[in-house]
Amino acid sequence: MSGVDRVLVAGVGNLFLGDDGFGVETVRRLRTRPLPAHVEVVDFGVRGVHLAYQLLEGYRTLVLVDATDRGLAPGTVVMIEPTAGPVEAVALDGHRMNPDAVLALLATLSAGTGTAPPERVLVVGCQPESVEEGIGLSAPVTAAVDEAVELILRVLAEEETWQGESRHAADPAATTASRTMRKASPCGKS
Repeated sequence: MSGVDRVLVAGVGNLFLGDDGFGVETVRRLRTRPLPAHVEVVDFGVRGVHLAYQLLEGYRTLVLVDATDRGLAPGTVVMIEPTAGPVEAVALDGHRMNPDAVLALLATLSAGTGTAPPERVLVVGCQPESVEEGIGLSAPVTAAVDEAVELILRVLAEEETWQGESRHAADPAATTASRTMRKASPCGKS
């Protein structure tokens, strides 16, 4: 399978900081679901540098799953598609790299190695209630994990359609059929 077809769902976060373990728990539950062969689901925890290096192996899409403080009610699940902007240098701390730092490191590594970063990056985040020391998610964040799993499954279904349209762009009938399927499917919501 070529790198252009691969999808990486990466759970990040620290299990010892309460709700910061949201990404780790979400990918743990996602692994219990049937997934296409080209989708890899990995718990990176606090190993942001490892995530950046794995992305050099070639993925079309990256879905980062993490606790994300957006000032919302605890347990609120959001999907963010970061816009490309100037990449700032980051201080390397292998145990405290947020998604922005991972993406900045990836841009630097990609430029240095001649590899391409993922074409599409999505962040599935959840508003934490507490990231104080302690093991276990708060009640609202625990309840949000299943919602996040379902959101990721919808994203993966849409990704299948998106990749199919890209592969069959020369075949207008295939593209039209893919679009029709997306409109009819409940997975087309996001």
